[in-house]
Amino acid sequence: MTLFPIEIALPRGVSDFLPEAAAKVSSIEAQLLRLFELWGFRRVITPRLEYEDVLATGMGEELKGKTYRFDDRQSVRLLALPPDITPQIARISATRMSDQPLPHRISYSGRVLRQTEIQAGHNREIFQTGVELIGLDSPEADAEMVVMAIEAMQGLGLEDFTIDLGQVDFCQGVFQASGLYGEPLQKLREAVSRKDSSSVANLLKEHTVSPDSARELSALPRLFGGREIVETARGIVSNQRSLAALDNLQRVLEILEIHEVTDFLSIDLGETRGLDYHSGVTFEGFVTGFGEPVCSGGRYDNLIVRYGFDTPATGVTFNLLNLLQVVERRPEMSWRVSTDFLLFNTCGDRRDVLNIARRLRSNGYTTARDIIRRDYMQSLEYAKKMNIRFMLVIGDEEDSCRAIRCSDGRIFQIQKNMTAEPDFLNYIEEGQGEN
Repeated sequence: MTLFPIEIALPRGVSDFLPEAAAKVSSIEAQLLRLFELWGFRRVITPRLEYEDVLATGMGEELKGKTYRFDDRQSVRLLALPPDITPQIARISATRMSDQPLPHRISYSGRVLRQTEIQAGHNREIFQTGVELIGLDSPEADAEMVVMAIEAMQGLGLEDFTIDLGQVDFCQGVFQASGLYGEPLQKLREAVSRKDSSSVANLLKEHTVSPDSARELSALPRLFGGREIVETARGIVSNQRSLAALDNLQRVLEILEIHEVTDFLSIDLGETRGLDYHSGVTFEGFVTGFGEPVCSGGRYDNLIVRYGFDTPATGVTFNLLNLLQVVERRPEMSWRVSTDFLLFNTCGDRRDVLNIARRLRSNGYTTARDIIRRDYMQSLEYAKKMNIRFMLVIGDEEDSCRAIRCSDGRIFQIQKNMTAEPDFLNYIEEGQGEN
């Protein structure tokens, strides 16, 4: 029979993760979830499918345009693959958890899918791990999200990172005071987002605004830097919404100072990300040398009410694939996935090797048997290539048990009839009995 060749490939924007990368992603995820647990957050698991109209209730126009949709034969309704987990948490809080006392401290971890432009080269599959703090409208709640983001990155061994803080209401106040709307306002927002002062100036020549508004709009692309930007902005804006936003941001900064994390902060009052979604303090985390944010968060007080439950909320989510790229680009941070023991049995009887394997695993050591029939050198070469720390050789005689450290070939004699596992393991770890 003739077999026709097929192209074995994946769609653009998705990837396989082989053992090394998968273990790193899992390790990053586990560290983040453990941190969230230490802060009192409890995990929920969200579904991979939702009714499209229900999911769309909690999404802005941008996310709606990135959603994968298809027909459901059972319900004859449109289904969707969630492009973001936060709307799902909003739905859960407003429905399944509405009878529970506030605040809700919810953590999550999962994968979402988003439509992307072909030429963009972005991942369509995104690994999200994050928290949502629901039911608290306070600067302290906003500060808590920022501190958790900082502690998470420190826990992953990152130090050269920055948390860029913004305040959506500050920008909204400036735009609202201008009196512009429709296409002119959209172009203005895009110019501010690009930090394009020239485009802002040209737009102000084309569209008449008050002198106070022109001053505020012209300043937006330049209002970024350290904490002094807050006071600089106070001397520029006069609309009440923006001034109230600065008061709110100042209170958050005062709490962050108590947490002693201000060295990691920068301020960007011209940040327009999430204007249609967020409602207060927002932030993104950037690592030096990596252009994409590794985390983002902020307040979204007007989201959960769309599901019938009026309550404030804030949160932070991490992009695990971006964190993985940061780790893999840094040799000093990268780690290899290793197995502790490979058991090579020369006995005709399997009882000894199976007993030793069981005892090693019961003490927390990762242990694999080399079941394939091959000679000693082939097995040792396999152990080295697979980054296994020790090959444990079990022979027929009573004392014929030795561990070979695969990285440098050192050999340690071991008593096969070991009775005290911790002593045996320390014997290997400390390198006693070296030839």
